[in-house]
Amino acid sequence: MNAVVDVDSIVIGAGVVGLAVARALALAGREVFVLEAEDRAGEGISSRNSGVIHAGLYYAEGSLKARCCVRGRALLYEFCARAGVAHRRTGKLVVATNADERSALEKLLPRALANGVDGLRWLEGDAAMRLEPALHCVAAIESSESGIVDVPELVMALIGALEQSGGQLVCNHRVSRIAHEQGVFRVETAAGDSVRCRHLVNSAGLHATEVAAMIDALDPIHVPRQYYAAGHYYRLQGWRHPDPAAPAGSPPFARLIYPVPVAAGLGVHLGFDAAGRCHFGPDVRWIAQPDYQFDDSQHAHFADSIQRWWPALRDDQLAPDFVGVRPKLVGPGEPSGDFVLQGQGTHGIAGLVNLFGIESPGLTSCLAIAEHVRDLLI
Repeated sequence: MNAVVDVDSIVIGAGVVGLAVARALALAGREVFVLEAEDRAGEGISSRNSGVIHAGLYYAEGSLKARCCVRGRALLYEFCARAGVAHRRTGKLVVATNADERSALEKLLPRALANGVDGLRWLEGDAAMRLEPALHCVAAIESSESGIVDVPELVMALIGALEQSGGQLVCNHRVSRIAHEQGVFRVETAAGDSVRCRHLVNSAGLHATEVAAMIDALDPIHVPRQYYAAGHYYRLQGWRHPDPAAPAGSPPFARLIYPVPVAAGLGVHLGFDAAGRCHFGPDVRWIAQPDYQFDDSQHAHFADSIQRWWPALRDDQLAPDFVGVRPKLVGPGEPSGDFVLQGQGTHGIAGLVNLFGIESPGLTSCLAIAEHVRDLLI
């Protein structure tokens, strides 16, 4: 006799990845609920990042990050255009400011090409600085396919696409316990509700390991240790474009500007919001638990890291903006880790997929990750 279910599939977590996964399952004909602990979707990692659509330059050859970023970028541009989500192919320069960084940049280009990243070209410093006169560098890689997206609009578009396909988002439902019996998951919430499903996707972001630990049938060996890296962002204030013909509020750069990547992140870079306002970040500060309190104590160091490629910046032109927290599967001093999409082949439980370590480029990759999860379950 088949066990009773209330809904075919449950996705825990309504960030862009969870919503994209739920949409993919709904499009495949599954009845889907998305359970979100907060009172709105996209309030976690999705709302506290650079909003960049990455081309896929940085990631280890053949890694899940590399494959999902390249595929996801194409899917995301297509989805945004079709759904009317504000986005823009700004282009990006990844810059080296000295000989050591130039050497690192030279190693980055063949890796990116091996991963199938298109729209790249090598620029010597003078050529890069002709494109961006405020810039200082000795060499750069130009990525024409990098861009930005309005994340709140993307979240709303994914919710709309999910609901149009028959799925449902349920907020203010924090999961407290998950039992597994007779091939069915019983998901209980802190409010005392209970719902049963055959397919369960743990896309809880910063809380993914906590949710995994609630699953009574999951061997703890399959729950990785998670680390947290806080990243501070500053906005640009009190800056005026030196060209009097430039429109009021014109930013100092037309493109995203990134330094050579560092071990735990992509370095303090310049980005834009949907209105074209500049922000800088994130830095990397290891913390014990998620904490969004802004710590301005590293202001001078933060400014110095930008002044290496934008010498004209003054320290007082940086104003505290916000803090994001990234879930990492490797700690300080370790090489960057890959995404982990953990299905039955790993833990032996049919119908369960855990998503761990979904940090950058998770936003860019969300629709490609959704394809992978769908294929694991259907």
